[in-house]
Amino acid sequence: MTGFIIRRVLSSILVVILTSIFVFVLFFKGLGDSPARNACEKLHNGRCPAPVLASIKHEMGFDKPVATNYAIWAKGIFVGRHNVYSDGKGYNCPAPCLGISQMTSNTVWHDLKTKYPATMTVAVGGASMYLVLGVILGALAARWRGTFADRLLVGGSLIVSSIPYYLVALLAWIYLSLQLKLFPNTGYYPITSNPGKTIAYMALPWLVLGLTNCTSYARFTRGQMVETLNEDFIRTANAKGVRTNTVLFKHALRAAIVPVVTIFGLDFATLLAGTIFTERIFGIDGIGNWSLQALQPPMDINVVSASVLVSAILVVVANLLVDILYSFIDPRVSIA
Repeated sequence: MTGFIIRRVLSSILVVILTSIFVFVLFFKGLGDSPARNACEKLHNGRCPAPVLASIKHEMGFDKPVATNYAIWAKGIFVGRHNVYSDGKGYNCPAPCLGISQMTSNTVWHDLKTKYPATMTVAVGGASMYLVLGVILGALAARWRGTFADRLLVGGSLIVSSIPYYLVALLAWIYLSLQLKLFPNTGYYPITSNPGKTIAYMALPWLVLGLTNCTSYARFTRGQMVETLNEDFIRTANAKGVRTNTVLFKHALRAAIVPVVTIFGLDFATLLAGTIFTERIFGIDGIGNWSLQALQPPMDINVVSASVLVSAILVVVANLLVDILYSFIDPRVSIA
């Protein structure tokens, strides 16, 4: 087990390093001198004198080799950087330095920490709801396979999953929040200051995320459960007279849940990286909404690149944790 974890950690670190190189080349070098030109025009009210542009390009490091710039950028993540130029002005960027945001003139790390709790709240609540609902519905459909209830659950999940998520979220906000006023209007309140208000404002986003995403988990769980229920150890348990619910939820579900955990780990990491539609529609100032604002011209490259890098790290960490959890969830899995 220890050797496996060490190998997986080292491979995960390698993936993160390669991703960081790709992100740097894509955003900082792939756009040419656009960041310097945008900063120049911002400083001079739309005009960009050639001497000023040349000076800003030098300050931003466009006259240095790509490898040198990457080394400076990567080193800044661990030890910080001085005289970081984002809009033509010099800033001090303490570690971990992901650059300076053109939108706020704050460090990207500062804005990331400020906005991340909102995304975390949305992700934890929504993911918990669709995992629990999906697994329960899938297990019940497998228990009643071939019956009308099974066909109803599978057919209903297909109908729900065929509707675009953003449309469901928008209609839920319009009718349930604005018109019927069953839920409060858009917004977010930190759970540390007012848990009751947080739950009230997050209830509708959680509900929409849970109902729209649980359908795929229900179908996948049902398929795995039906396959597992035909295994020899399930027939042995039934022959011994073990209660049906015990066979279903203790033995069959535990064996069938492994692939579901894999999908959930990746989905949860994606939610942590930013729920763009949810945050935009329900007015939640989180990572997704923040990244979407950074894409508006002129693009805030530091924010966009930091969002991509953080998303990649979350997915890699999720994969690592899922691999380690395999041996604890399913006793048939052996890790050498």
